[in-house]
Amino acid sequence: MPKPAPVPYTDRTDAVPRHVAIIMDGNGRWAKKRHLPRIAGHKQGVEAVRRISRAARDMGVEVLTLYAFSSENWRRPEAEVRDLMGLLRRFLKNEVEELIAEEVRLRVIGDYRALSDDLVAMIEDVTERTRDATGATLVIALNYGSQAEILRATRSLAERVASGALSAQAIDEQVFEAELATHDLPPLDLLIRTSGEQRLSNFLLWQAAYAELVFVDTLWPDFDAATLGDALATYAGRHRRFGGL
Repeated sequence: MPKPAPVPYTDRTDAVPRHVAIIMDGNGRWAKKRHLPRIAGHKQGVEAVRRISRAARDMGVEVLTLYAFSSENWRRPEAEVRDLMGLLRRFLKNEVEELIAEEVRLRVIGDYRALSDDLVAMIEDVTERTRDATGATLVIALNYGSQAEILRATRSLAERVASGALSAQAIDEQVFEAELATHDLPPLDLLIRTSGEQRLSNFLLWQAAYAELVFVDTLWPDFDAATLGDALATYAGRHRRFGGL
């Protein structure tokens, strides 16, 4: 299979974002348009994960963070949640050897320990086996909610202040970020949401403060290397001012 075309050249030295995050939306609508059960859309969504994680590496993205299961997704029907967890098991089982071969580090953010014991064991096995990989990083957000992440960081800092281990005056952006699940990752450069929706849905709220946002109409199962390349080209064409001129 040929590699995707490279992102178009610009004169910016940071034309390719180091860290890209994607809100993968539209699996259900993809299935509905084809008169298929929702699980069919989720299965195609897993194929898109495989396709895009490879394409991102080929395009030079160092970190790809995917919003796989939010803390709010537990509100979905029990059968759908069960199907999603089954797909996660299959993904971890089928992809581990490729991740190792490609030197890809798997990271999981969110309260994944609230999942079933067998899934927790699988996640910790794959993350441990890929921990020392020297290539790209694939981050999966599972049972993740950004507001809960921020609250946990706040409580942790409050406990340190109460114990005398930290001065309240010493808390700045860097100290706060060190408490977040993404503390060991590069800053978020680009956040993409598929399916035409234009909201963050409790995803990486702190981290996205100065990220470039790209919203595309493509449903996640149809998202491909060309669509990713277009999003990266949009990013490359923007002037990132970070509050300056």
